[in-house]
Amino acid sequence: MLNTDWRGLHGKHFEGARALVTGGAGFIGSHLAEALIKLGASVTVIDDLCGGDEANFNDYRAAAGDRLRFVKASILDAEAVARCTEGCRYVFHQAALGSVPRSVEQPVLYAQVNIIGTQTVLEAARKAGVKRVMFAASSSAYGDSPTLPKIETMPPLPKSPYAAGKLAGEALMRCYAASYGLDTASLRYFNIFGYRQNANSAYAAVIAAFAKALVAGKPPVIFGDGEQSRDFTFVHNAVHANLLAARAEREIGGEVINIACGERVTVNELAAQMASMFGRPDLKAEHREDRAGDVKHSLADLSQAKKLLGYAPIVPFSAGLAPTVAWYREVLKA
Repeated sequence: MLNTDWRGLHGKHFEGARALVTGGAGFIGSHLAEALIKLGASVTVIDDLCGGDEANFNDYRAAAGDRLRFVKASILDAEAVARCTEGCRYVFHQAALGSVPRSVEQPVLYAQVNIIGTQTVLEAARKAGVKRVMFAASSSAYGDSPTLPKIETMPPLPKSPYAAGKLAGEALMRCYAASYGLDTASLRYFNIFGYRQNANSAYAAVIAAFAKALVAGKPPVIFGDGEQSRDFTFVHNAVHANLLAARAEREIGGEVINIACGERVTVNELAAQMASMFGRPDLKAEHREDRAGDVKHSLADLSQAKKLLGYAPIVPFSAGLAPTVAWYREVLKA
């Protein structure tokens, strides 16, 4: 695993602070909770475990002691969210149903959790007097615009219920900042990957899905011709951006901010690289039909992130892929 020096990056800014991480037993949320614990914060996690796992706390639960509190509940449970938010300085809203393909199959469920759930979190934060809410937005909001790199001022063109729900969340963040003085930030994540990302879901993200196939000695499956490209972003970059947003001195006011590495890798390139890293370069990718809702290319312009947050990626793609592959090799072994 990668030992990012969170103290070196963020000093004592979070010492003694109380924070809520929604979806904190999930992939990104558990990394964020870990960094906050290492920085001296007290963290409450709310998660219904539909996609998360308490095992994601194993690496730091003992060190956290009573500074980590886990509440098993849905973000649709307004009373539970209100209890968890009480006394918190920051809310990191990571909870959501992921997966573009699954959202196409279950659009109503996605609207309930990802839109109404976000409203519930914001309302609790407003009533609790929280200083700032950081929202896990998504680059899927850009849709299939051919313009690269993606810039936050571009008109959104969501192609899936998942993307539309994330876009609605951004609108809620902006309106709560404008109407109630609750400062918010929408961090548009670009293809976050890393260890703890679930590989056992039918809707697993591409790096996790490739890892599962390669460990089992099967060819990775690519939907489409594989020339689609992604701005793959190691999870510690997303954590760093959240922490920078939380400690920002100026109000952010619901601004949308790209969070990525600013480099592009095709899915074909990824498959070949991972096959080699797993010692199975003979396993050539199997191509299937394109999936509804998928976008062709993704690459972030990071000017806004640098200007508003002082953000620059701390872990490049290749440096993040190596420990990720090592982790999957360990946890997925027969």
